Amino acid sequence: MDLFEKCIGFYSNPKVAQKYGYPLNPKTAQAMGMFPYFIPIEHPEGTEVYIQGKKFIMIGSNNYCGLTDHPKVKEAAIEAIRKYGTSCTGSRFLNGTLDLHLELEERLAKYVGMEAALVFSTGFQVNLGTIPAVMDRDDIIITDQEVHASIIDGVRMAKVLKNVQTRYYKHNDMADLEKITKSLPSGPAKLVIVDGVFSMGGDIAKLPEIIPICKKYGARLMVDDAHSLGVLGGGRGTGHHFGCQKDIDLVMGTFSKSLASVGGFIAGPMEAVHWIQMFARPFIFSASLPPSNVATVLACLDILENEPERVERVNKIGERMRTELKAMGYNIGETETPIIPIIIGDMMKTIEAWKVFYEAGIYTNVALPPAVPPELALLRTSYMATHTDEQIDRVLEVFRKVKDLVHIGG
Repeated sequence: MDLFEKCIGFYSNPKVAQKYGYPLNPKTAQAMGMFPYFIPIEHPEGTEVYIQGKKFIMIGSNNYCGLTDHPKVKEAAIEAIRKYGTSCTGSRFLNGTLDLHLELEERLAKYVGMEAALVFSTGFQVNLGTIPAVMDRDDIIITDQEVHASIIDGVRMAKVLKNVQTRYYKHNDMADLEKITKSLPSGPAKLVIVDGVFSMGGDIAKLPEIIPICKKYGARLMVDDAHSLGVLGGGRGTGHHFGCQKDIDLVMGTFSKSLASVGGFIAGPMEAVHWIQMFARPFIFSASLPPSNVATVLACLDILENEPERVERVNKIGERMRTELKAMGYNIGETETPIIPIIIGDMMKTIEAWKVFYEAGIYTNVALPPAVPPELALLRTSYMATHTDEQIDRVLEVFRKVKDLVHIGG
């Protein structure tokens, strides 16, 4: 078999596409106007975007605090380019560490309430690098079944490189977590890894219940706050939301959501962060985060610290949307945040629902397996602090119409 035979088949043959988990092959889907991915946006991202000259209300962005087009944020990025240029052209180990990186790491550690922080070039790299770096041969990782793909791949990498043992517990099921953790031998070191806010379901990890289990059975705890920063705990994350940040060992965060940039960080005890700095391969062997991105995050932190009403606003919008969508009979799962899934189940019906929204001028996202479990195909909607009441009224109006058109059950 030729290496590219599957690639050619996937693009044009429905049976091959279905074999790899897609209900339609891309060529057919594009011809039908049913391909919801890689749509080019012509206008800078905000609450409204333009696609082929048509205006859409954006409810498919992780721009929770609405900072991507904030004048102070854009000016900070421009000024950094003027001073530092466009790239560091090297690894942080070599010529790629700027004073700006160190300033950001100090600010991030303080912001999330940790001793030290380390900036990576992408959020995905943080988990891919940190997890194998902190684990040793025959250590054990215990994690939720619905954690982000970057955690899954970080765990896999630890298994390959360090022969780490892995256990997955049922989603947000504390009895299953304790059952698994209790059954493990006492000798190996253990790490429990969770998403603070689960990226597809919008539900929150039960840290007040997870922490006592970790302490009882001698496990460290790592929390991925990618979707919690700017949303929970006054913007500072899940641990602050529950008042238990001091009981978390490692906090991961990204810049590509509320912090309006790209990149990510790990924060924790100074010695642990220094260890990760020396042993995380994706950190060591990647070019460092460009200065404009670093300056963007610093400007966003300034705004979040001085404008707490942004966090309050995005949560107020999330609460309104959850209340009204439930009243309409939509299945929105267990979400408690401005990430609100519209759970449909059937993949084709989910794509059809997306198209109805799209034609009505509402931009949302389609999440199909493997991004979600096979029976939970959904539309992922998410909201911004900068959405106006009028825009939310319009979105809800379309939701009422769409439910009747595609017969989405609650």
